[in-house]
Amino acid sequence: MNYRPLAPLRPLVVRELYSVHYFEYTGSYAFTGERHDFWELLYVDRGSLQVTAGERSLRLSRGQLIFHAPGEFHALSAVGVAPDLVVASFLCDGEAMEQFRGLVDFAGQEERALLGRMVAESGAAFSTPLGDPRTPRLERREGAPFGGEQLLCAALEELLIRLARRRSSPAPRRPAQPEGSPLFAQVADYLEGRLDQNLTLEQICQDNLAGRSQLQKLFHSRTGGGVMEYFHGRKLQAARRMIREGRMNFTQIAASLGFQSVHYFSRRFKAATGMSPSEYARSVRMLAELPGPEEGLSAKPDDRANNG
Repeated sequence: MNYRPLAPLRPLVVRELYSVHYFEYTGSYAFTGERHDFWELLYVDRGSLQVTAGERSLRLSRGQLIFHAPGEFHALSAVGVAPDLVVASFLCDGEAMEQFRGLVDFAGQEERALLGRMVAESGAAFSTPLGDPRTPRLERREGAPFGGEQLLCAALEELLIRLARRRSSPAPRRPAQPEGSPLFAQVADYLEGRLDQNLTLEQICQDNLAGRSQLQKLFHSRTGGGVMEYFHGRKLQAARRMIREGRMNFTQIAASLGFQSVHYFSRRFKAATGMSPSEYARSVRMLAELPGPEEGLSAKPDDRANNG
């Protein structure tokens, strides 16, 4: 048999990395803007942003991402709730990248998992703090896991490929324009600012002048679940953040998020994550979710354990 090799087609190859960040900004943060000769991807993990992208001014809410093409001026400012962002800057040339010029889209579950893998691999591969916006270059970490940089680039390339496939697919999908459905952004911000409260669906509808069925349908189309499911999910995501920060014990976290008791909080946390708060505090999963290798370790797991 005369075998003939085939060189795989690789239309999207990340050739250089400039930065991978996970920013936790304050509600008053504003960045005056810049332009550079490489691509930048920004994903809103929490809160809302007003983004300038060339001649456009866009409102982005949680779950949305935007690409800034090389040479495009871009700036941002927080809107209401303090935002958390994933930012990756990279060089990826070729015609296939042109489809990302000006792109604004929603990240689905698979895309969010890839973004999480990028942040985790970056924290392991580089000593550069993930939360420092003044980083001029990435510095390799001594003793970094084997192949970490390649896995990071592989996750970024897979993210690009999945987004490109979605754009070329004839299947219907959610609208990508950030100015669409201001009601979703309004209610999401409303809920984010009331994570310490026990809200009812009726109260949420009343305060936002929205019908019950209208709001449920909107949230199902955007998140795959109902309003209350989204609200409780945001509470538990905030709980994971507080555990990572290590500034409060479990009783304090439960109280700050409006849970009736630390025992009820622990049950809800385990139902959602598959582990108790104390198990999470000692887990590799928590370490992988840290915003940076030097952050979130101010208290030992045992210091946080309190009826969890």
